[in-house]
Amino acid sequence: MTQERRTSPLTAWQEMQHGNERFVSGVPSHPRQDVERREQLLGQQTPHAALFGCSDSRLAAEIIFDLGLGDLFVVRNAGQIISDSVIGSLEYAVSVLRVPLIVVLGHDECGAVAAAIDSQAPDAVPLPPHIHLLIEKIIPAVRRVQRGGAPGIRPDPTEVGREHLRDTVAELLEHSELISDAVAAGTLAIVGANYRLLEGTAVPDIVVGAV
Repeated sequence: MTQERRTSPLTAWQEMQHGNERFVSGVPSHPRQDVERREQLLGQQTPHAALFGCSDSRLAAEIIFDLGLGDLFVVRNAGQIISDSVIGSLEYAVSVLRVPLIVVLGHDECGAVAAAIDSQAPDAVPLPPHIHLLIEKIIPAVRRVQRGGAPGIRPDPTEVGREHLRDTVAELLEHSELISDAVAAGTLAIVGANYRLLEGTAVPDIVVGAV
C-alpha cells in the first residue's frame, strides 16, 4: 500500500540537506527509528526520496542524511552503475511510491573509479569478468579526464568520479522515459551529489528539475 506524494522536490532535498548538516556537525537527531515508527510502516511506505549510490560501506545513506525508517528508497551498487535493475527500481520509486526526488550519490576514494583508471594503464592486469563489466561504464569518464590532462599522468580520481556522476545522471534520463517525463512535468527532480568522506558533506554537482 502506498500513499500520494506529500512533499515537493525542493522540500525533499532541503530535508536531506538539513539532515546532512546535522550529521556533519555531530548532532544527528536519529529521527523515526523507534518502535512506533516500525508500527507506522506496517502495510505502507511513503519515502520522501530515492537514493542511488555506491555500495561503499562508508556511504550509509540514512546515517549521512540523518533520516529514519521509511524515509529513503535506497538502491546501491559498486560505483553507482546504471543497469536495468537500477532503472526498474528507480522507476518503481517514482511511479508507485511517488517519490519527488532522486539523489545520485558518488564519493571520493571510490574503489570502482580507481579500478577503472588502473585498467587503462599499459601494464594493467586483466580484471575478473564481472568486475570488468561493472567498471566499463566508468571508462569513458577516465578517457575524457586523460585527454584533458598531461600525457603520462594518472587521471585525477576526483575528476573522474565527478565526470562519471554526470554520466550516470545523463544515462538515467536517457534510458528511462518514465523518469525523464516526470522531470519534464515538474513532479520529480534529480540531484547528483558527491560525498566527501573526511568532511561528511554531500555536495551537489548537477541538478535536473526544480530544486
